[in-house]
Amino acid sequence: MQDRTASDHGHWAQALIQGRHSTSPRRLCAPGPDAAQQQLILAAAAAGPDHGRILPWRLIEVPLAQRARLGAAFAAALLERDPQASAEQLAQAADKAQRAPWLLLALLRLNAAGAEIPQIPDHERLLSAGAALQNMLLQASALGLGSSLTSGQALQSAPLRRLFGLADDEMALCFVNIGHVVQPRAVRERPAVDAYFSRLAAPTPS
Repeated sequence: MQDRTASDHGHWAQALIQGRHSTSPRRLCAPGPDAAQQQLILAAAAAGPDHGRILPWRLIEVPLAQRARLGAAFAAALLERDPQASAEQLAQAADKAQRAPWLLLALLRLNAAGAEIPQIPDHERLLSAGAALQNMLLQASALGLGSSLTSGQALQSAPLRRLFGLADDEMALCFVNIGHVVQPRAVRERPAVDAYFSRLAAPTPS
């Protein structure tokens, strides 16, 4: 019975992992996850690996009431990059803040410059954040929700850093977009295992 349960769990996990795919914010619609679902998704993030238990990442929700401020930061970031941006382009940049029903910004805390005590390397911090984000996406998928991670040049802009009050040692990684799927898309083909897997060969006799 125990072996059967383990097998069932394995098949369920495989179906969940292989069935997860990204859904563009344009294809997400309200309602977003309810309060209980949000807590499940947020709690899933904490199950990721975290060397040293330093919690090198954090998440900031952008409520609907604050989306206009985020849109203004997107537009300002575009204007910084391209002072000749048209009114239409600025409006399109601002509109990106309105798409996802539930929107979060993921931040990574980097090593403090000149720290005397050795700290967890930045690449391990990034891996921890990536694992946390993947857990969130899988939990959203398990709840029947669509999700995606989005980035862009605005993430590293001064207007966005000011809006979210980022510390000097923090970097904006991506936005997490979650909602119901209004327009499914074809699932992309996964790469074959042989494309990314190999074994360390035994040394050749000299």
